[in-house]
Amino acid sequence: MNLQEKLQQAMMDKINKQKEEGAAFLAANKNNEGVIELPEGLQYTILQEGSGAKPRVNSTVRAHYAGALLDGKEFDSSYKRGQPFEARVNQLIKGWQIVLPMMAEGSKWRLWIPSDLGYGDRGAGAGIPGGATLVFDVELIKVLD
Repeated sequence: MNLQEKLQQAMMDKINKQKEEGAAFLAANKNNEGVIELPEGLQYTILQEGSGAKPRVNSTVRAHYAGALLDGKEFDSSYKRGQPFEARVNQLIKGWQIVLPMMAEGSKWRLWIPSDLGYGDRGAGAGIPGGATLVFDVELIKVLD
């Protein structure tokens, strides 16, 4: 193997390790009280149930979130920035596109998102490795349209 092939193989080994750890975690987590697993493999638990409007896939929402890896390392938080974000649901990662239309305004859910519904093998920036299962606390503040 040349150096480039060795580096590529090492990268794939890391991604596959992330995926295996995520699959093992999700297999155990789905048995915890209050955890609901969707057919796509995404899991969630309701921390607070809201009663407002539910967004559509093409709605713009205002939400707060904190995102972490399975080891608890936080990679992003709108709470820490002190500013919720606004985005169209269909412009977010697939896991959020699946779950947000299920949430009512005022809801706060914890999500466990397998890598194929998150950032996949490519990861995102330095904080999210390829193949990572993601943990998000998401609070849907408002459906804007």
